[in-house]
Amino acid sequence: MAVSAARRLGLDPPEFFSEGEDEDAEEEEPNGHPGQRAFTVDGFRNWKKVRNGMRCPLLNHVGKDPNSSHKLCEQACEDLLNQAQHMPHVIMRQTLQQIADNRLRLKASIDAVLYLVFQGCAMRGHDEKRGSVNRGDFLELVTLLSSYDKNVAKVVLDNAPKNSSYISSDSQKEILQVVSEKVKWEIREEINNANYCIIVDEASDMSRKEQMAIVLRYVDNDGFVRERFFSLVHVSDTLSMTLKNEICSVLSHYDFDIRNIRGQGYDGASNMRGEWNGLQALISRECPYSYYIHGFAHRLQLALVAASKEVIPVYQFFSKLASIVTFVLGSCKHSDELRATFATEIASLIESNELQTGTGLNQMMNL
Repeated sequence: MAVSAARRLGLDPPEFFSEGEDEDAEEEEPNGHPGQRAFTVDGFRNWKKVRNGMRCPLLNHVGKDPNSSHKLCEQACEDLLNQAQHMPHVIMRQTLQQIADNRLRLKASIDAVLYLVFQGCAMRGHDEKRGSVNRGDFLELVTLLSSYDKNVAKVVLDNAPKNSSYISSDSQKEILQVVSEKVKWEIREEINNANYCIIVDEASDMSRKEQMAIVLRYVDNDGFVRERFFSLVHVSDTLSMTLKNEICSVLSHYDFDIRNIRGQGYDGASNMRGEWNGLQALISRECPYSYYIHGFAHRLQLALVAASKEVIPVYQFFSKLASIVTFVLGSCKHSDELRATFATEIASLIESNELQTGTGLNQMMNL
């Protein structure tokens, strides 16, 4: 006579965590306890032996071995009920922590780059190896930041992943590029669709590359005149057409309408002010209201040079001054002697109360 299902011991949660035994397998389980299938597959119905001391099937099923099927399944059940241990949650916690660490590491690098840029300091060092006494301004500043914040110290420099340390020269350049683009677009939004003027000058730098500086002059929404340095562009030559193409390329890249140019400010060189083929003429053909103005600083320089040639004492003064500067800067010994003489003279004047003292006063200047 079949035993009623109501009298059969219901399968406990461990059934759901068993490793899927084959129903045709032997009654004996891997743990060596006969009848294990009754609690994991078939259900238990032998109630006469429940209180049979050490031979109780229920106690034998639980077992004393910490790795018994019942205890392993019980632990699996507890893990299932504990959502904090679920793999998606564990992975999410690790991912969120990694994102937070990456952001903190990047913020430290950005702060260091911005500080050095505003102070006009170089970022790279001559020897950036770990054992170097001075690894350069950037790395030394990041080290200083980490010394004041334990959270920063945990994620930067040696504690950072090799593939996302954000301290390489490429990372520094990329940060500068992003900041530069952000500043330029802020200027673009401030000008909006209003009229503006361009001020352009070109000169060669220490690397012997020809550079063209572009400055935008405009009136903001509050009625104040603003002059913003906008871009520094390398040009292959100083031909007027080359300069014009580079200017138009920069303005077009930031969605400026060239037809809104209302003024041009350059020096008096022929390639800039030429009436027919100069830069101002090329710009005026596309924007007839962009009036050309000879830069006042260059005008002043030309006026002073011309005036000094007519006044003999002034001409002699600047001629001798140029010779002195050349003579002093041509030798370290001459420069040191001039500095020593200057320091002695300043000390003598201070001692006789002919000079005031204070922070920033009486400093040694360069020629």
